[in-house]
This record gives sequence, C-alpha cells and structure tokens, in this order.
Amino acid sequence: MASSLLTSSGTIPTTRSTMVVRSFLPFGSVRLIRPYNKSFLAISCCSSVSKKAETSATDLKHIVERWPEYIPNKLPDKNYVRVFDTTLRDGEQSPGAALTPPHKIEIAWQLAKLRVDIMEVGFPASSEEEFETIKTIAKTVGNEVDEETGYIPVICVIARSKERDIKAAWESVKYAKRPRILIFTSTSDIHLKYKLKMNRDEVLEMVVRSIKFAKSLGFEDIEFGCEDGGSRSDKDYICKVFEEAIKAGATTLACPDTVGINMPREYGELLRYVKANTPGIDDVILSTHCHNDLGVATANTIAGICAGARQVDVTINGIGERSGNAPLEEVVMALKCRGAYLMGGVYTRIDTRQIMATSKMVSLTWRGASVYFP
Repeated sequence: MASSLLTSSGTIPTTRSTMVVRSFLPFGSVRLIRPYNKSFLAISCCSSVSKKAETSATDLKHIVERWPEYIPNKLPDKNYVRVFDTTLRDGEQSPGAALTPPHKIEIAWQLAKLRVDIMEVGFPASSEEEFETIKTIAKTVGNEVDEETGYIPVICVIARSKERDIKAAWESVKYAKRPRILIFTSTSDIHLKYKLKMNRDEVLEMVVRSIKFAKSLGFEDIEFGCEDGGSRSDKDYICKVFEEAIKAGATTLACPDTVGINMPREYGELLRYVKANTPGIDDVILSTHCHNDLGVATANTIAGICAGARQVDVTINGIGERSGNAPLEEVVMALKCRGAYLMGGVYTRIDTRQIMATSKMVSLTWRGASVYFP
C-alpha cells in the first residue's frame, strides 16, 4: 500500500506495508495491522483515528515477545491481567449443556491457540469420564509450547474442600507442566447455616486444612475461592478467610459474585475493601468471577479490574450457569480498546485473531445449551 491511507477521519501516515482489515468493533472503524515482526502497530478501536491509536514498539512486545516465566503469585508487571477461562467447567453447568470428551479436548486446544493464561477444564471428582478427560488434556494441551511466545497454558481443576476431591484433582492434572487447583468453600452465613451446617470458625479451619493438604500432594499453584463471597458474605469475614488462606499457601484468591446480584459500583467497592483489609494480599493475585443474572457481568469484571483484580474469570460466548458468565470476548476487547486510556494501561495477551474461531467452535459443539453471544 502507499505511504498513507485515506479514512473518514483523515489521512493516516504509514511507513511500512499495511493491511486494511474490516473491524468487528463498533462504528465500522478501520483497523491497520502491519506484520507482527515489525516494530510498529497502529490500531483504531473507534471511528475517530488519532495519534493515540498508534502504539509503540514497547507496547507491541506484549503481543509478540516470548512470555516471561510463569510464577503463580506474581505478574510480569502490575498492569498485566491474567485470563482464566472456565468454559469447560462453569460453562458446562449451563442449562442443557452436554459435552463429549472429544469436544472438551478440541475446545481445550483452541483455548490454547487463543492464549488464555489459565483454562479450568473440569471437576475431576465428579465422574470417571471427567477424570480421564482432564488427564488427557493435562498430558497433551498442558505440555504444548507455543513456538512464538514460549507460552504453556496453566491447566486448572476445581475441588471442594474435601480430601477426596483434592486427591482426584492432583491425580488428574499432575501431568500438566503447570497444574493448578481451585479449592472453593462457601463463606456466606446463609450457606454456612443451610448448606454446610458449620460455623465460621469451622469453615476457617477447613479452608486452611484443605490448602495445606493440596500443597502436601504437590500443588504449588493454589487458587482459593469464596463461594457466594462477592454476593452475600460479610466483608470482614472474607478478609479473615483470605488472610488464613494466604498463610496456608494460596497463590490466587477469587471473590465470586456467585448468584449474580452485584452491581459494578458495589462489586468494585468490595474488592477495594478486600485489597485494603487483607494482610498479605499484595503477595497473591486477586480474581473476579461474575455471573450475568442482572446483565452486568462484564461491567462488574471491569469494575473489579479497576479495584485491583489482576485475574478475570470468563467464558467463551458468556456461556454458564443460569444467565451465564462474563464473556471473554467483551472483557478482552474492553481492555484492548480502552484499557490504555481509561484503566491505567491494563492489558492481556489474548490472541484476538482467534476469538471468532473460538466462539464459533463453542457455538457448534455446545449441544443443547444456549449460546449467549453467537
């Protein structure tokens, strides 16, 4: 192409060969993409093109350079946001969902192409078929190295705070290069009374015991999640549980809006409170987990990031229990388009060129389930 490009916003100077790609973003914006091995990239995320739309070679390194060593409780820099995809676990809890093992494995490979940081692939204690499927994913996808970046996905499984669940988790996922366990326990008083039939002190002891047991088996990457924590739990009790979880060895802490009742302002305020009142929380990663019952899962997730969360739980097409989860597509593109200017420079390493293929794959293979974002 010539050395300049005429758009509705004026002439954009170019210094290298440029492809014009029809944008999937609002307002029919033009996207200019130079080859990734060059030192310059210009992207427009809205109809108005300005100098701010040009990112430097320093910004470009987030896309193409080899990724730094993965450390469970540390980030390469303070603005990096890890993407935790739970399509194969929480997504499979959507009404009518029925994925065969080959489907789950196929989607796991595609999630690796998408370059999600962590993929939660199931609940190994739930059935023998689930256990074996997870083991296959751990042995294959969990050891595949991206030649361009050196990226290897973290393979995560979920477990209740029970030794049987935690043992099954380790035996299924230990074959992955980077295995993770997500241990969850209810923390709201209504769950403690009617579901667990335990008091707060008993739950606190169970949390510590389960995390230490996971460490004894070999887990070094341990996420702990407060079920119903972001919805109906006492804030000070969450802080106490998180404090003890950190002492026991947790590397990531999740504060889920399990029943989807939070609005963005209150969810952001909750995470700010947790960040400010939990000793040791700066030594771990804080995660969001938002459901879409009130249609604000994406907004809540963004509010959580602005409050200091540096991991986001998402699913492809927003699929999930009840009204679904925060959609990966929306959260990632919100950060890609507005993260630099409105959220302090936050970013992910998702390969956005793979979003459409991943969305279509999930749409086609998700038998019987609603797809929220076709």
